Amino acid sequence: MRLGVLDVGSNTVHLLVVDAHWGGHPTPMSSSKATLRLAENTDAHGDITPAGADRLATTVREFAAIADKSGCEQLMAFATSAVRDARNSEAVLAQVRDETGVSLRVLSGVDEARLTFLATRRWFGWSAGRILGLDIGGGSLELTNGGDEDPDVALSLPLGAGRLTRDWFDADPPGKRRIAVLRDWLDAELAAPARQLRDAGDWNLAVGTSKTFRSLARLTGAAPSAAGPRVERTLTASGLRQVIAFISRMTASDRAELEGVSSDRSGQLVAGALVAEAGMRALGLDELQICPWALREGLILRKLDLEMGGELMVSTR
Repeated sequence: MRLGVLDVGSNTVHLLVVDAHWGGHPTPMSSSKATLRLAENTDAHGDITPAGADRLATTVREFAAIADKSGCEQLMAFATSAVRDARNSEAVLAQVRDETGVSLRVLSGVDEARLTFLATRRWFGWSAGRILGLDIGGGSLELTNGGDEDPDVALSLPLGAGRLTRDWFDADPPGKRRIAVLRDWLDAELAAPARQLRDAGDWNLAVGTSKTFRSLARLTGAAPSAAGPRVERTLTASGLRQVIAFISRMTASDRAELEGVSSDRSGQLVAGALVAEAGMRALGLDELQICPWALREGLILRKLDLEMGGELMVSTR
């Protein structure tokens, strides 16, 4: 079937159209993005502003029309931390539903972690053994560890790249002192989660997912996206430290000129790199494998498992 996956994140709204069938891998057919910066369109009380809500409804309507014209049989629409954390999330969801007919499903942080882990497991397969997963979003950091398709530990922490940029950096580029203080704070915040992940069992493979990790890997010499998703890409701790020393002295506009860095994420790249560095340091990781699949693919795979896999089991009894 052809599916549309509408992802409302902290920075962007992303529509991915895929052809998918149970037992196979989702094949991307088209991708549409709009930069809304919902997290930045949140006021001091924690409410998404009327302008932000209006832009969200307009974008959802436009992308739902694209999904329909693309022949999507179903549209899976979900929202993550920006909507989840908003004080007026129910009102915003109601506005979107009333104006577009699309009901956004708000995922919990733990759901994000579990679905991303499922995608990672399917990408690397059972031969990977126990997998440790790290995913950096705009509003949260997801951490997982498990040997099956559902992780034994799934954590979601409010340590997203966009959130930390807003909370910690008031200059562009950020000051050295502020970076040093944020590094120390991240080490303290990650100490207990890292212990919980280690207690779940030793991993055989450490994996990074999300645009932040892909951009950082590209900056350390990994293959460009044009080389295809099946090219092995890694991010090393030493390479990451060198990248941080480089990009932390640049303005956001200068970082946007770097290959592999999009203009809508260049402003939060330093904070994202510091989260990646702190996570690898807390977990004693020298290297991460980069997985091209993440939350959207996990949602598709779970849907196919529940709907089409169930039908197959019934039909073969």
